[in-house]
Amino acid sequence: MVAATQMGESVEIGSPGLNRWWRVFGGLMMNIALGTLYAWSVFVAPLEKEFGWKRADTSMVFTIAVVVFALSFIVAGRLQDKFGPFWVSLSGAILVSLGFFLCSFTHSLMYLFVCFGVIGGLGNGFGYSTPIPVMAKWFPDKRGLAIGLAVGGYGAGSALFGPLANLYLIPKYGVHNAFMILGAIFLVMTVIGAFLLKNPPAGYKPAGWTPAPATAKSSATTQEFTPGEVLVTPAFYFMWIAYALGTSAGLMVISQLVPFAKSVHISSAALATMGLVVGAAGNASGRILSGWMSDTLGRLNVLRLMIGISMISMPLLYMAGGNVTALYVMVFIVYWCYGTQLSVNAAATADFFGAKNAGMNYGMLFTAWGVAGVIGPRIGGVLFDKYKNYQMAFYTAAVLAAVALVAELLARRPKHV
Repeated sequence: MVAATQMGESVEIGSPGLNRWWRVFGGLMMNIALGTLYAWSVFVAPLEKEFGWKRADTSMVFTIAVVVFALSFIVAGRLQDKFGPFWVSLSGAILVSLGFFLCSFTHSLMYLFVCFGVIGGLGNGFGYSTPIPVMAKWFPDKRGLAIGLAVGGYGAGSALFGPLANLYLIPKYGVHNAFMILGAIFLVMTVIGAFLLKNPPAGYKPAGWTPAPATAKSSATTQEFTPGEVLVTPAFYFMWIAYALGTSAGLMVISQLVPFAKSVHISSAALATMGLVVGAAGNASGRILSGWMSDTLGRLNVLRLMIGISMISMPLLYMAGGNVTALYVMVFIVYWCYGTQLSVNAAATADFFGAKNAGMNYGMLFTAWGVAGVIGPRIGGVLFDKYKNYQMAFYTAAVLAAVALVAELLARRPKHV
């Protein structure tokens, strides 16, 4: 069966059940490429060696990318809600690939700020803005799992391309050519993803599905909140604070993982990169499995649990030090807790405020992640430069997680205003 086409929104080809899983695959392809943002730490050492930059300087590249990502997500989310996902995701595909390609000509920090930070950040914002509302509309019955699977690719991207860059592309071709090669790969992957990200027909419901009762922990609202209505609910602000501070810990580790591993004398490139792979596996697992758990246990309950675990795990990760096994275990746990927040907050936004304006509504909440992108990397870079170790950075992150937990405990499912 082939449905009508409108504004790039061709939908049904074949079984509707199979059709919606193709959307998950499209989101996965898009996010695997975009998720290489999390592998930034593999580029840090060769760039610092070539140009003599300091850790606080290079951490700003990641910070700019995250802030631009979060701010552009709002605009992209609004465009996605109004015009559909195709052109928005295609714009993201082109921008993120262009950003990596231009990074191959890096000659100054300012140039890198623009290419990786601004252009790459815009590409991430536009590309990442589409899979979440698309999954929310196709999967009202398995929203947490579907969003987790789609955005799980973002967590897995660094596990695939981080080692490829660190162990093969950079040693063999140099950091500049590595950027160029990755840009070409990402263009192919993201364009494929963009063509698969389509909305379902109006009024679509999975066969045999009936909405959960309002008393269920994972029930979705029957109301559609406008962005203005979202901004007057106390739940939004408690969730925003928890999101910002809860993800700061994860972003601090993500931006500094390879340098931290080397600082505790895990000097082998293979061992340091393996930490990146373990972290990416935890990130992806947290997004997928915690999303699935939240379909049954409730969104806020899962968020509270994982932020609490993160609070305890941050100092334990530092204390693991050069014990490779303990370090890998704690990295996996910290990344799991971080990944949980990216998928479950997205599912909670669609459940609590409705799927119609999910792009814009989640974009507003997602600005919290942009703030975390300032806090987390700066904690790592600035405190390392001051104390010449990461102890204060990890303990500070634990305190932020504790405040996030309090905010999440105060959050309640919103009522329509």
